[in-house]
Amino acid sequence: MAFYHHIHCKYTGVKGFLTLYNDALRYAYMITKKALQRMKILAFWEKYGLEATMEAFNIKRRTLFNWKKAFNEGNRKPEALNEKKRTPKTKRKRTWPLELRLKIRSLRQEHPNLGSNKIYPLLKSFCLDNNLKCPKPRTIARIISDDPEKMRIFPVKVSHFGKIKKVKRSKVLRKPKSIKPLYPGHLIALDTIERVVQGTRRYIITFEDIYTRFSFAWATNSHASKAAEEFFTLCLKVFPYSFNFLYILTDNGSEFKKHFNQKLMELHLTHYHTYPKTPKMNAHIERFNRTIQEEFIDYNAYLLLNPDDFNRKLIDYLIFYNIERVHYAFQNKLSPVQYILRWQEQQLVQTKVANKLINQSINRPQECKIGWHYTVPPKLRPKEPPLGDVRGLTPKHKIYDFILVPKEGLALASAPAGAALRPGSPPVAAPPSSPSLLYD
Repeated sequence: MAFYHHIHCKYTGVKGFLTLYNDALRYAYMITKKALQRMKILAFWEKYGLEATMEAFNIKRRTLFNWKKAFNEGNRKPEALNEKKRTPKTKRKRTWPLELRLKIRSLRQEHPNLGSNKIYPLLKSFCLDNNLKCPKPRTIARIISDDPEKMRIFPVKVSHFGKIKKVKRSKVLRKPKSIKPLYPGHLIALDTIERVVQGTRRYIITFEDIYTRFSFAWATNSHASKAAEEFFTLCLKVFPYSFNFLYILTDNGSEFKKHFNQKLMELHLTHYHTYPKTPKMNAHIERFNRTIQEEFIDYNAYLLLNPDDFNRKLIDYLIFYNIERVHYAFQNKLSPVQYILRWQEQQLVQTKVANKLINQSINRPQECKIGWHYTVPPKLRPKEPPLGDVRGLTPKHKIYDFILVPKEGLALASAPAGAALRPGSPPVAAPPSSPSLLYD
């Protein structure tokens, strides 16, 4: 960089100064389209006069003179005609009493981050005791928003160096919009159904492979993450393509935390979560939940008192669901297992075609042909005339000349004795210098 390109000032070396300097230059000399249009109108005014300009562009006289004044005050530069901010220089400010604002702050500190609708009844009693006008919930929200820190407090922790820091919430991966299953096990979904039977809570954890619609379920009396981990271990054994698992999609339930998440990390699987209150992001498993409730759970809910009895009967239904019951995703023609078998056949055919193309494209080493016999036995050979003499040979005889060609292998030239290559050309004869073999 040239010396004169360097910026020399007391702020040199300050982080972010150069970016701020470049932005200031860009905005200071930025000419908008409206400014260029105003320049053209002012040029038209100087050339054709005021009346013609007002009639041609339908602009008031006062506006033209304001533009001209701004243009002259800006040293006749086009950027002087850029639109300026229209916000008022002096804005209205809320003038609620200081005691009221301090009371709102104390309420949000005593009850962390309490909302305006919850603060209103507490603040109303305070205002009645102190003869103050009580703001409505919407106004309380605006008072909170006016505060630089939004009257918000955060949980804190002490770092290893003795500094007090905010405790940040752990972020989770959200399901991307573009994800689509490409093969069995590529994307699977899990969810939980909760039922209350005679005052006791029971849970049915469900599983579905999005590509093949293969489904599984299991009842348990625990809602802990350890139960979800055990259920996922069962899914690894039940699903035939569990070795293909890559993406796991669940909601934000507590059963899919801790032990369940640790199991996925051990298997190096990616755990996606849906957004809160958005079940449509996991629509396939939600539809399976409805199906299994309408076809099985509603009629066997009494068995949930003993989850083992319920699971024994549930297995029979899942066998029917996966093997015999046709699925709407397959135009009501195939069951999930039938679809898996058809997919396997298609993959075998594609693999054979791909291997065949690969074998054709690769030049593999061929079998050595040294020592092979290309000549006929001596008894079958006719008597050889002198070299170069082809007279007296019958049309049955043929001349085969083996000529050694450098770097190109052995070339075979053949032609009937005494025949011509083209009409009107002399007969072909073997050259006297080349060895020849004569036989029928």
